[in-house]
Amino acid sequence: MLSDLRLRDFRCFESAAVELGAGFNFFLGQNGEGKTTILEAACVLLRLQSQRSASLAPLIQIGKKTFGVRGDFDGHQLECRYRALHRSVKFDDVEQRNLGEYLRLARVVSFANSDIELVRGGSETRRRYLDFLGAQIENSYRPALRAYERGLRARNALLKSGVPRPRELAVYDRLLIEHGEILGRLRSKTAGALAPLAEMAYARIASGREKLTLRFVAGMEENFAEHLARSRTEETRLRQTVVGPHRDDLELLVDDMAATQFASEGQQRGVALALKIAQAEVFCSMEQTPLLLIDDIFGELDGQRRNALLDNLPAHSQKMVTATAMRWRGEINADAVYELHDREIRRTR
Repeated sequence: MLSDLRLRDFRCFESAAVELGAGFNFFLGQNGEGKTTILEAACVLLRLQSQRSASLAPLIQIGKKTFGVRGDFDGHQLECRYRALHRSVKFDDVEQRNLGEYLRLARVVSFANSDIELVRGGSETRRRYLDFLGAQIENSYRPALRAYERGLRARNALLKSGVPRPRELAVYDRLLIEHGEILGRLRSKTAGALAPLAEMAYARIASGREKLTLRFVAGMEENFAEHLARSRTEETRLRQTVVGPHRDDLELLVDDMAATQFASEGQQRGVALALKIAQAEVFCSMEQTPLLLIDDIFGELDGQRRNALLDNLPAHSQKMVTATAMRWRGEINADAVYELHDREIRRTR
């Protein structure tokens, strides 16, 4: 479990510290008080990435040059400091160059109202969902993703520069193929582990009245090299790479109809919950109980879906929950309750 968390110059907090219980930890306050920031800091500390932002730069408090998060997880002292273009990571006060040991320690699943964009939004949101899980399962996932993204950016810049020479493109073709094939296999494997768990979770949420189907849709053919070569005319016209893992997607069907187009808002929220519950269950199947970050979603759910979520959360997971109020407090036995007001954090239980 994460037993304590300390922030400095992190978004709206100049300084903050909380001690956490093993079960439910509630953070109560009006919008804008920094509740979500507490959860984000926990994610950054444990996974070195934000569940809200693609980069860490926006997390630095306005007017400051760096932020720091520190905490104790499972008896180990973890620390992350960040300033523009530089990140410092310590494990038990020892600077880490290789992040493998640090990142093997904790698993995280994040729930938020914006999760409905997993169903409504574009494919980039669903790829990010897959990547957040995959990087916590396979050590090779994160390096493959980063290498592919760097190669893709460079290749697209070359395509936009005019008429690139075939010899120049060939250099980036090799990079894209090498890392893209690894990334594609890992995403397919991750989606394969998710699919049955998400489908069963949705069946429980919908009381068996509806069926969810989840399928991985690859952005490239099995032979990526040949597919990339055949796309040369189109990518020259569009000046961008048109095939590859950056076009991967998840197909979501409710009763064999596209959830993005035909599902009601309630069904879409149910699908989003099922996807996140499935993430947690993947970790539990690996005997790695995740920390659950649950950001202000209970108030947005009707009683049936709220109860379904509570019933399907891993019983032994530590949970950090934000809310503006706790009208349903009697349904949950909280280990710790914090109230936030004027950016001050006060423990009331």
